[in-house]
Amino acid sequence: MTVETTLLILGASGDLTSRLLLPALGQLLTRENWRRVHLRGAGMEDWSDDHWRDVVRASFAASGSDAANDVVTSTSYQQADITRSDDLQKLVTGTPGRLALYFAVPPAVAARACQALRDVPLPEGTILALEKPFGVDEASAHALNDVLTDLVPESQVFRVDHFLGRSTVLNLLGTRFANRVLEPVWSAENVESVVIRYDESLALEGRAGYYDRAGALTDMIQSHLLQVLAFVAMEPPATLNEVDLRDATGAALRATSLWADDPRQASRRAIYTAGTIGDRAVPSYVDEDGVDPARHTETLAELTCEVRNARWQGVPFTLRSGKALAARDAEIILRFRPVRHLPAGFSGEAPGSVLRFTLGPDRMSLELNVNGADDPFRLEKTTLTAELGEGALKAYGEVLSGILDGDATLSVRGDAAEQCWRIVQPAIDAWRDGTVPLDEYAAGSTGPESWASLD
Repeated sequence: MTVETTLLILGASGDLTSRLLLPALGQLLTRENWRRVHLRGAGMEDWSDDHWRDVVRASFAASGSDAANDVVTSTSYQQADITRSDDLQKLVTGTPGRLALYFAVPPAVAARACQALRDVPLPEGTILALEKPFGVDEASAHALNDVLTDLVPESQVFRVDHFLGRSTVLNLLGTRFANRVLEPVWSAENVESVVIRYDESLALEGRAGYYDRAGALTDMIQSHLLQVLAFVAMEPPATLNEVDLRDATGAALRATSLWADDPRQASRRAIYTAGTIGDRAVPSYVDEDGVDPARHTETLAELTCEVRNARWQGVPFTLRSGKALAARDAEIILRFRPVRHLPAGFSGEAPGSVLRFTLGPDRMSLELNVNGADDPFRLEKTTLTAELGEGALKAYGEVLSGILDGDATLSVRGDAAEQCWRIVQPAIDAWRDGTVPLDEYAAGSTGPESWASLD
C-alpha cells in the first residue's frame, strides 16, 4: 500500500540537501514512480519558491532523475528558524499525508530544534530523521533520546547512518547466514581477527566547520564503523525485521569494549602533514582553511575492540578511518586461523583464509590456499572474487526509502547510539589528556610509518 508522505527537509538551503539528499530522492522517485511524495524545504536563507525549485531541478538532473518533474513543480520553500517553536508550528501545519521531518542540519542545531518541537503538536505518525553524530557523548545522546521519545515512538525515530546501505548490509548478512560453508565458522574458534576500515584519499574538502570539532574518531568510527561491527558480530536474528535485527545489533554493541580496557594499547591517532595525492598538492591539516591547530584534531583514527561474549571473546576487531591517504580503501576483512595440522610433504606457506567485503562498489573475495600449477605439492594462494555491484540506489536513496516506508530496520536505535559513545569514550578521554600521542603522516601516504599494516 502506497502511503502519501510529506518530506519536509529542515536545512534545505545547505550543502547536504543539494549534494546528497535531493539527487538521491530524485533517483528514488524515478525508479519508484508509484510513490506519493510532497517535497517541502525550509532553511535560514531567504529563498523564493522558484529558486528552491531550481535547486531541486538541478539536483534531480545531476542524478539523471528528470522523470520526477511533478515533484519539482509542486514543491515549495519557507524561510524559517527551526530552533523556534513558532516557525516549526507553521511548517508542520497542513502538510498532506504522513509527515517526515529530515534534519539536514548540524547535530547541535537538530538537538535544539527537537527541544523546540516539544511545544508543537505533531501530526500522528510523524517521522523524525536525524543525521549523526547523535550527541557528543553518552550522556548527551541519552538526553536527546529522552526528548525524542517524548515527541514520537522510537519506531518513528530514524537516526540516519547512510553507511548502512541496504545492499551492503544485506550482502554481508546473506553471505554469512545463507551459506553453510561460512555460517558455522563465524566465531572465535575459526576467526583470528576482524578489520573494518574506511580510508579516504579526500582531504578536508572545505568541511573544517564540522570536521575540526569532530575528527576521524567521531566522524567515522563512532558514527559508522561500530554499526558495521555490530552486523559482523551479532548473533543470528530470527528475522530481518526492525525488532529482531536491531535487538541483535544492540546486544553486540553492549558486549563491545576497547581491547583490555586500555586506550593506550587499543587506540592510535594521527594527523596529516603536507603531501601529494595523485597530481594534487595537499597542505598540512593545520594549514587548511578553518582549522584550529590548538584542537589537535586527528585525521586518522584506529581502535581495537573486543566483543566479550562466547562467540567472539579473544578476537580483535580493529576499526580504522582516515583522510588524505594514498587511496580509498573501504572494506571488512575476516582473517581465519590457519589449519591445525598440515600434512608433511607440502611446501610453501599455508596462512589462514581471508574473506573480504569491499564497499562501494560492493565486492566479495575469498583468499584460499591451493595446489600450485607447476608443483602440486607446493601451496599457493588464489583469490575467488564475486562482484556484488553498486546497489540499485545511492546510499541516501536507501535511507530515504526506509523513511518514506516508515521502516526503521537499518536506522540506529536509541540505545545503540548511546552504546557507541560508551565504547569510544575512554579513547576520547585519553586523547584529550595526551596519554595517546598524535602521530603524523604525509598526505598521500598509507599512514604513519610506525603503524603496522592491517592487510
